[in-house]
Amino acid sequence: MKATPRERRVIIRKCGSYDKDRIQAIISEGIKELGLNPAGKILIKPNIVTANKDYIHHSYTEPTMIDAMVTSLREDFGQNQMTIGESGGIGMPSRMFFAESGMREMADRIKVPLVDFNEEQVKEVTLARGKCHKTMEVAKSLYEAQFKIWMPKLKFHIVTDLTNTLKLNIGILNHKERFLFHDDRLHRKIVDMLEIGYPDLIVSDAVTIGRGFESSPYPVHLGALLISNDPLACDMVAAKILGYDPKEVVHLAEAEKRGYGSLDFDDIFVSGDITIPELRDRIKDVDSPFQDLNKLDTPLTFYEGINKSSGNLCYGGCICSIKGTLGTAEKRSPGTLKTAKKAALVMGYYEGDVIHPDGPVFLIGTCAGVSGRLEAPKVIRIKGCPVKVKDLMIFLLIRLNIKSPVFDLRNLGLLAYHSLVSGWMKLTIPFRKQAKIENE
Repeated sequence: MKATPRERRVIIRKCGSYDKDRIQAIISEGIKELGLNPAGKILIKPNIVTANKDYIHHSYTEPTMIDAMVTSLREDFGQNQMTIGESGGIGMPSRMFFAESGMREMADRIKVPLVDFNEEQVKEVTLARGKCHKTMEVAKSLYEAQFKIWMPKLKFHIVTDLTNTLKLNIGILNHKERFLFHDDRLHRKIVDMLEIGYPDLIVSDAVTIGRGFESSPYPVHLGALLISNDPLACDMVAAKILGYDPKEVVHLAEAEKRGYGSLDFDDIFVSGDITIPELRDRIKDVDSPFQDLNKLDTPLTFYEGINKSSGNLCYGGCICSIKGTLGTAEKRSPGTLKTAKKAALVMGYYEGDVIHPDGPVFLIGTCAGVSGRLEAPKVIRIKGCPVKVKDLMIFLLIRLNIKSPVFDLRNLGLLAYHSLVSGWMKLTIPFRKQAKIENE
C-alpha cells in the first residue's frame, strides 16, 4: 500500500541484528510502501556524534545501516549520486569519529563520499521560522541535496529525553554555530533546524539503542527499525517506545506549535510487524543514568541553577556539559565517580545557599553564582557559556580525582592527528572552491 502525499506514516519493522541483507530488504520495502522516489543528489545523514574503538560503541548509527541504505538505493532504485554527511559533537574533528566508528572504512569500501560539514564550503541562509537561529551556515552537500535521508540512532538523552530525528539536526550545524543557544533554549534551537534539515525519508537505527549519556551510552537491545516520511511522526513513535508522552517532550511540543505536525496519534498511520506496546515492553525496566545527577553514586554534590538572563533552568548549557563529562568519564573508567573527592558543583546561577565545608565548590559557567551564602574552603570558577566538555575534561576532572579520558595517550594521539588533518582541510576550503570554479 502506498502513502498519499499528505499521509504521515511510520513503519515499525522487526530487525534483531545488523544483518545487511535483512536491513536492505526492510529499507527497500519501506521506501516503496511510503510511495517515495529517491532521486537526484541524495544526502544521507547518520548520527556519528562520538565514537571510540575502546569504549564508545553504541553512540552512532551502525555503519551496516548506511551500507544497506546505499545498496538499496543503487540496486532497487537505480540511484548513484549519494553523499554521507555529518558534523560530529563536542567541537572535535568529525573525521576522528568517522574513523573510530568504522564509517570511514565502510564509505571507502562502497565508494560513497563521507564529508564533514565543517570542512565544506558554506552558504548563509535566512531562516524564516527560526526563533533562536535567524540565519544558518549551510554546508555545500546539504544545501545542494535534492533528497534527504536521515538515519538517526535511537537513544535516551540526558537533556531532551530522547534523540532521534529532530535532535539529529544538531549535527547539520558546523562547530561555529553548534554551541549557539545550547542552553535553556536548546529545544527551540532543535526545531529551528527543521527548516533546513527536513528529511524526505527517515530510517532510525533501533536495533541496539543507547541509555545513559547519549554520546557514550550503554547498549540496550530493542530489535527494530523505524521507517517514516515525517520527522515528527517518527519521533512520536520513538518517544512512546522509550516511555515518554510525546506531548511532554519539549522539542516535540515546540515543533507541533510551529506547525510541523500534530502530536495526536489519530493524525498519523503506524504499521509494521511489531507494535509500539510490544517494543515498549522490551525496555520498560530500563533505567537511563545521568538523567538526574543527584541519583549518581558519588560523593559529589550538585546544585542546578538558572540562566541568569532568562530565569530558566540551564539544562542544555552547563548542566548538560557536566552530565556529558561525568558520563564519558564513567564509561571510560567504571567506578571512577564513586571514588571522587568531596566537592560541590554549581551549574548556572543557583538560588539558595551552598554551604560545603568538606571540599571545594566549583562554579561551572560564566554566569554561575549563588544568591545566598557561599561557604567552602576554596571556590574555583571554570568559565564558558556553556562550558565545553573538553575543557571540563582537562581542567575539572583531575581536581576531582576522576580519571579523564582526555589524558589517555591513544586519545591524545588520535585527537592531534585528526585535528591537524581537519585544520588543513578547513584552510584549503577557498582553494578547493576556486579549483571547482576553474574546472567548470
